Amino acid sequence: MLITQLKPKETIASLVEGKVFVINCHGCKEVSFPEKEAVELQKELEAQGKLTGVITTDYICNPENMKLRLESHKQEIDAADMILVLSCGVGVQTVAEYFEDKKVCAACDTYPLPGFQGVTPLEYDCDQCGECYLNITGGICPITACSKSLVNGQCGGAKNGKCEVDSNMECGWERIYRRLAQLGRLDVLKCPTQIRNYATEEKTEA
Repeated sequence: MLITQLKPKETIASLVEGKVFVINCHGCKEVSFPEKEAVELQKELEAQGKLTGVITTDYICNPENMKLRLESHKQEIDAADMILVLSCGVGVQTVAEYFEDKKVCAACDTYPLPGFQGVTPLEYDCDQCGECYLNITGGICPITACSKSLVNGQCGGAKNGKCEVDSNMECGWERIYRRLAQLGRLDVLKCPTQIRNYATEEKTEA
């Protein structure tokens, strides 16, 4: 189980560039989804003339299911400069993998509760750290894609693109670099390192 919580309005406003297509995931019944806040956000984007379309669906972490849904909204998605995803980190990573040439951003942070998470057949995971890094790493999670969960870049131990901890695992930060280069967003790596706040993981434990 997990909780998805909408990021602060000012954070979302800083992410929005040009036209926006929104994807809401209501899949896992165990997930606490900010439905009211999501509706308000979409109304604001529409009032600003930035919204090209919305999908509210279930299990976007299942790529086959998501692909069928997205095909019927192709024109609206093509008209958007970016895709804003309201889901856990697994869903955001699945969408980012599907749209490698388009900016995909997480509108939510994810907090943990014991139990089931996601149904994706892909090798994605969400550490439910309460401060999603996907918006500054091109939709690739540095915490789960890196054996050391580094949030400040590559460790220097990778060899031939493989992790020094697991030689069968591709270096997560090399993947992040390639994705950002493809999107023309390498400038985000110049930003000060976002220090991981481990206290957010204890939010639901009290």
